[in-house]
Amino acid sequence: MNDDVRNIVLGVVATAISGGFGWFARTYLWRRALRRKQAFFGLPTGSDCLFVVNRQMGGTQGSVHRNDAFALLEISALIKDCGANLQIISHDGVRQGFGERAEFCVGGPVSNARTAAHLTSMLPGVRVDVSTEPGPDRGSITVGGESYRWQRGQVEYVVLARLTTGPGTRPVFLISGQTAISNQAGARFLARNHVELARRYREESFCVMLKVINSDAYGPDVAELLVDVTEAARTPIAAAA
Repeated sequence: MNDDVRNIVLGVVATAISGGFGWFARTYLWRRALRRKQAFFGLPTGSDCLFVVNRQMGGTQGSVHRNDAFALLEISALIKDCGANLQIISHDGVRQGFGERAEFCVGGPVSNARTAAHLTSMLPGVRVDVSTEPGPDRGSITVGGESYRWQRGQVEYVVLARLTTGPGTRPVFLISGQTAISNQAGARFLARNHVELARRYREESFCVMLKVINSDAYGPDVAELLVDVTEAARTPIAAAA
């Protein structure tokens, strides 16, 4: 074997080894990221989860607002990536506890009875004005002594929470916005920022307030994490007072 042939063979072998290591590294990193995503969402491969949809305000029985349907699409992509199975169920059709299956609950307590139950049992420090009469406090969210009032199309707020009842239980993700478009904004924020949220909170419970800016112009795209209200949200208002 002359030098030219030997150099060619060595080049091919080196390329194959380098490519093999590169493929192994990419596969390892991809699988590690997937495991972290599955752990954060409580969605191991082949598991089942619930998506609890709310009703459209002012709509017919069982109707869902278009933006809430878009929120479902945002979440379903995450569920598919984790290799889990999705069951969609109406908010008034859920008759079970939580912790056995991961759950995504979308909509405020006015349009989603399941949200109202979760707020009462797991986030007693959060109060949402459910009055139907027009006024500055309609739909406002109060937590930690602060009230977050919405201005239609300009400023809206979302409660985004990951709730667990203990180690080994599956989480409930609560996305309670003041409007349908803020629900979608909350779902999109979760889809885009779940890596940072998982890094910050790991697999613990948390509750944050999101601020949706100028939805008339930007739709659900511009949402920012305003404040972490985990401790205040988990403290009953009477005890805090």
